[in-house]
Amino acid sequence: MPITVAALRETAAGERRVAITPEVAKKLHAKGIRVLLERGAGDSAGFPDISYADADFADADAVLAQADVLACVLPPDDSVWARLREATVVVGQLRPYGAAARLSAMARRKLTGFALELLPRTTRAQAMDVLSSQAAVAGYRAMLIAAENSPKFFPMLTTAAGTIRPSKVLVIGAGVAGLQAIATARRLGAQTEGYDVRPETREQVESLGAKFLDLGVSAAGSGGYARELSAEERQAQQQALADHLKGVDVLVTTAAVPGRPSPKIVTEAMVAVMKPGALIVDLAAEGGGNCELTRPGERSEHGGVTILGPLNLPAGAPLHASEMYARNVYNFLELLVKDGALSPDFGDELVAKSCVTRDGQSHA
Repeated sequence: MPITVAALRETAAGERRVAITPEVAKKLHAKGIRVLLERGAGDSAGFPDISYADADFADADAVLAQADVLACVLPPDDSVWARLREATVVVGQLRPYGAAARLSAMARRKLTGFALELLPRTTRAQAMDVLSSQAAVAGYRAMLIAAENSPKFFPMLTTAAGTIRPSKVLVIGAGVAGLQAIATARRLGAQTEGYDVRPETREQVESLGAKFLDLGVSAAGSGGYARELSAEERQAQQQALADHLKGVDVLVTTAAVPGRPSPKIVTEAMVAVMKPGALIVDLAAEGGGNCELTRPGERSEHGGVTILGPLNLPAGAPLHASEMYARNVYNFLELLVKDGALSPDFGDELVAKSCVTRDGQSHA
C-alpha cells in the first residue's frame, strides 16, 4: 500500500493558503505516493478540486482516518489530533513556541510532529525554508499596503498640474521580508532606504537600488550575527533614527524573531516627530510590533501618523504563497520518505531539529 499524504482545509481565522497544490500533488503521485485532500481544501487559494488531477478527495474525518502524513499551513483545530491514527506524521508550521498543550496533545496520540519553522537556516535547508518563502510574500504585500494607505503617490509624477515628488520610504530590517519590501518600493518608484543593525546587509540593500541608512552605530558581531548594543550605542542609534524619521513618508518595519516578542525599535517619541500624513506598516505586529504604538490587526493614529499592524500577510496572496509553501513541504518530505515508505533519518539535523513530538514525547 502506498503511503498517503493528506491535507485539510485550513481553519485558522483568515487563512486562505493550502499545504498541497496541484503541482505538488502531481510530483507526489509520480513517486507512488497517494494524495488525499479534504473537499474544497484549495478553493480559497485558487485551486478548485477539479485542478487536482492526481489527488483523491473525501470529507475531513475520512482524510484524517487514512493519512500517514498530514501537511498543514498552520496548526489545525485541536480536535484533529485525536482523529488521526497513532504514529501519523504531521508536517507544517506548528507554532511550537508557547504551545505546550498542543504538543502534549500530539504526543499523547504518539504523533510525530515536524515544525518547519524550526529548520536550521542552512544552505541545504533553503529549499524547504517556509519562513523565508512566506516572508517574501509578506514583504511584498506590506509595501503594497503601504502604497495603498499612504496619502501620497510613491513615484515622481510630472503632470500639467505640476511635479509630484516621490515618497521617501524607509524599511527597517534587511532580512527576506525587508529586502522584498525594499525591492517592491523601488518598483513602485519610491525614494527608498533600508536599515539594519548588521552592516554586512548594506551590499544587499544597495544591490536593490536603495540607499543604506547609516546611523553611525555598528552591531557587527562574530559568525554573521549582530552583537548586543551597549546602552550608550543604543541611545545614539535611537536618536539618529528619530532625527531621520522626521523626513520619512512611509516606514515599514520587519524585525521579527519567531517565538519571541518583536523588538521595540520605534518609540512613541519617534512617532511624535514624524510628519502628519506619515504612515507606519509594522510587519512584526504578530509579535507585538516594532513600534510601541502598534495594535496587532488594527489601524490606529497618533498625532496625524497612521500605524497599521497587519497579521498573516502571506494569506492575502494565497495562490503564490501556497505554491511556494507546498514546494517547501515537498522538499522536506523527501527527507522523510525513502523508497515509498516513511523512514525519517533522525541523524539528519534538518529532521532532528525540526521534530517537536516523537514516540509519545514532546521535544520542543
